[in-house]
Amino acid sequence: MPIYEYVCKQCSKQFELLVHGSTTPECPSCKSKKLEKQLSVFAVSNNPGGSGGGDLPEACRSCSNPGGPGACGMR
Repeated sequence: MPIYEYVCKQCSKQFELLVHGSTTPECPSCKSKKLEKQLSVFAVSNNPGGSGGGDLPEACRSCSNPGGPGACGMR
């Protein structure tokens, strides 16, 4: 069951809604069904202390090479 983002065309309220199957969504404020689905965005976190990222080198500050300062293309 996906979560969608909407803006109500009647009252301009922005909200997220978990949509079940063929359910027709409605605005939680005014109950209007005149909604505009928004483009959803997602975020990715680079948490060095967290799990899942492994030990990746820091990018070189001179040339932005992802291999780090030892792989610098400007030296």
